[in-house]
Amino acid sequence: MRKPTRQRLAVLTGVLAGGLLLTACADDGGTSSASGDGGACSPEDVTLIGQVRNQTNPYEAAWLSGGDEFAESVGLEQQHLTYDGDSQRQQEQIRQALAGSGMECAVLNVLPNGDSDTAPIVAAANEAGAYLVTQWNKPADLNPWDGYDRWVSHITYDGEESGYLIAKALFESMGGSGGVIALQGILDTSAAQDRFAGLQRALSEHPEIELLDEQTAGFDRAEALNVTRTLLTAHGEHVGGVWAANDDMALGAMQALEAAGATGVGVVGIDAVPEAIAAIEAGTMTATVSSDGPWQGAIGLAMGYCAATGELDVADVANDDRAFFAEQFLIDQTNAAEFAEPELNLDDVDCANLFTRATGPIG
Repeated sequence: MRKPTRQRLAVLTGVLAGGLLLTACADDGGTSSASGDGGACSPEDVTLIGQVRNQTNPYEAAWLSGGDEFAESVGLEQQHLTYDGDSQRQQEQIRQALAGSGMECAVLNVLPNGDSDTAPIVAAANEAGAYLVTQWNKPADLNPWDGYDRWVSHITYDGEESGYLIAKALFESMGGSGGVIALQGILDTSAAQDRFAGLQRALSEHPEIELLDEQTAGFDRAEALNVTRTLLTAHGEHVGGVWAANDDMALGAMQALEAAGATGVGVVGIDAVPEAIAAIEAGTMTATVSSDGPWQGAIGLAMGYCAATGELDVADVANDDRAFFAEQFLIDQTNAAEFAEPELNLDDVDCANLFTRATGPIG
């Protein structure tokens, strides 16, 4: 990603001073180490696999694009797996990808469909001996350090903080009063749950803002278009803002607002997809949050690749870095131009820099 002036979200407290940097040694709560004592795969023998829900979601397309760029940088190709939000299909794809022998040099960077999907993915990778990085969704009581030597890391974002900050931006654009509707994501995901908790926190601080209604739209634009149409019919002119748990739903909501001839309604989302940033620049959308999709697509593959080739010893990675919150950025009209063309900086996914975006441990 380009190096814009970034508005950093709140950093979790309690991070050990050395826990975010790669150093020469480690202990359970301290620092992480890159060494030659990890895997023994030749670079040309490594298989790179990226799995997301679909490529029609611009954020997930950016994820795969970042993975492709990393793969090209090490002379490999990334295999794309997409499961269209179908948990059963996701599990079957994982099983097929790991079928047969010789998977010890396979690397998977996976977006589990929901929290309950992570355990079987971890079990399948563990049985095959493949390196795994998961992102966004996992049960709170399932951790990489609990006997999973090749589950390198789990990366997520402080969803409550991002949901809270876009809500604050929305409420400010509404002048601090009025009615809002909320579009939730897939309810069996910590991302959706945490983001909605952030909205609820913001609402508790703004008694003049009323939550008129909330419904799930599954992180999907077409579904959000239909849900927003229904909610506009029910609440009409009382709707002064739309809070959406991702940009795809926000863009669907904007289509519904345009079709209904509704003007002056603020809309916020999360993911910083190009269409959303363009809308923010144009003044038709209020704010979004970036988790940097290209970096996510690259960093998971990079972690597994560095472990497979022996440049990172997973045994030396501190627990703080094996399940962590990563840096994210609030985007509004004041800085949207700086994020308009996201680019992967390969230095950010070098084996020496794998954990530099960690802002604190999960938990």
